[in-house]
Amino acid sequence: MTTFDQLGLDASILRAVQNEGYTEPTPIQAQAIPAALEGRDILAAAQTGTGKTAGFTLPMLQRLGADARPARSKKVRALVLTPTRELAAQVSESVRTYGKNLRLRSTVIYGGVGIEPQKRALRQGVDIVIATPGRLLDLINQRALDLSELEILVLDEADRMLDMGFIHDIRTIISLTPKGRQTMLFSATFSPEIKRLAAGLLEDPVTIEVARQNTTAEQVSQRVHPVDRHRKQELLVHLIRENGWKQVLVFTRTKRGADKLSRHLHQSGIRSDAIHGDKSQNARAKALKAFKTNRVQVLVATDVAARGIDIADLPHVVNYELPNVPEDYVHRIGRTGRAGNSGEAHSLVCVDEKQLLRNIEHFIKSSIDRHQTAGFEPDPTIRPEPIPGMGGSRNKRRPRSNGGRRSFNRR
Repeated sequence: MTTFDQLGLDASILRAVQNEGYTEPTPIQAQAIPAALEGRDILAAAQTGTGKTAGFTLPMLQRLGADARPARSKKVRALVLTPTRELAAQVSESVRTYGKNLRLRSTVIYGGVGIEPQKRALRQGVDIVIATPGRLLDLINQRALDLSELEILVLDEADRMLDMGFIHDIRTIISLTPKGRQTMLFSATFSPEIKRLAAGLLEDPVTIEVARQNTTAEQVSQRVHPVDRHRKQELLVHLIRENGWKQVLVFTRTKRGADKLSRHLHQSGIRSDAIHGDKSQNARAKALKAFKTNRVQVLVATDVAARGIDIADLPHVVNYELPNVPEDYVHRIGRTGRAGNSGEAHSLVCVDEKQLLRNIEHFIKSSIDRHQTAGFEPDPTIRPEPIPGMGGSRNKRRPRSNGGRRSFNRR
């Protein structure tokens, strides 16, 4: 059994880790930390919730701390790029927590908030910047920071950054960094796009893959609840009340759908809030804090807004609507069952989403248990409707001769 003090970490960092109650590293940490301490480039695939943040944060802090120097204005030594504000804030918190015994300064940079405070922080000099690509480029263009002497570059959740269209921003940022830097790329999967990015970015990397590609966490139990589309709200309220769920993260496809569902839950007497890209950063942070402290029972989120939600013992995730992309299903249910805890993932699936469900099961190479809730049996005469974003021609094809009346629970 590997322990943190066997990984080559300094006493100051070990104290910070132990203060957080950790003694044994996760598999990604056990493999990534020694390689990163040696200065090797890293290409790592790990499911969300496997502890990858500490996998790059701890060695980054140790390497910078070993050569502590006064932070210089604009000259950044380490940069962590993340796809979302929430994830940037989460990584920044880890840097502060594990680096509290070191003389290193860090700051977090993202959009949706005022840029002037971020400029002031940079003018005072920082060693480590955690940022989303868009706001970082804004500050670079305003000459508020300089990456010419960067020592360490980390791309966290690189697959999500590519999905969100950040590839050109990422390439621009990389072009402003020195070639001799250490680079670590973390992704949920080794997709062809990630492999192409890594080929041009990493030098003789150590490749780490701690879980079989495209799998879901074993400690997460999964269940599908067949239901008609117009009864999903009613079924969700029923499940929350009947099962006594106290903390539930619910996913919708759209921002408007998140707001609508949150209002319905609130009107049903269930404390709820919604987070999505149209809400201000302050509103999102407030809602997330209320959810973490159990002042809000249900948090309704879109996929992008939910990235970075890190609650060690979140018990329940609900797919109110299945995602169009199977990979997003893995990311969603990965919000529960973290850090070795068990969790439950429930999906409310109507006839429109049967193909999406088949795609997900093919992707994760596993069938998901069906559970029919009494009183919510689907009407077999309801025919599927097209799902926005699924490529209309595919969804508008003529129904099969059975008219879509096949029982949902038949395989």
